[in-house]
Amino acid sequence: MSNHQIRPFHLAIPVRNIAESRAFYGQLLGLSEGRSSEEWIDWNLYGHQLVTHLNPHLGNTGKVAVHVNGVDGKGVPVPHFGVVLTLEDWQQLAQRLAGQVDFIIEPCTRFKDEVGEQSTLFFSDPSGNALEFKAFADLNQLFAK
Repeated sequence: MSNHQIRPFHLAIPVRNIAESRAFYGQLLGLSEGRSSEEWIDWNLYGHQLVTHLNPHLGNTGKVAVHVNGVDGKGVPVPHFGVVLTLEDWQQLAQRLAGQVDFIIEPCTRFKDEVGEQSTLFFSDPSGNALEFKAFADLNQLFAK
């Protein structure tokens, strides 16, 4: 890993409904809300700034278009975003979300006994934005080849 201090990222994503975004990110995921307006909300995503911006023109499905690529035998949605958690925090999140979301990829361990072994799970928000949360038993494997 680099000696650089990790800096918070800023990510803005489209949502079809602000109230729905508030319920999903604030209530279900438990993210704290920062500034907001009728058209956007700042969220604290594990110390990173996630902003949900209203886009009422998401298309006739009301969802972001997603493509799927194969990774370790699973269909990974593209685009997606998320956070690398500690294994303990990942396990707690997986347990909390069970029965609350429809997983795109159920909580599992990917690349088992290989370089880059990681626990991962995928799900979407109501607007179709795909999220991935993952954890490494050894964080030094994050960029390992």
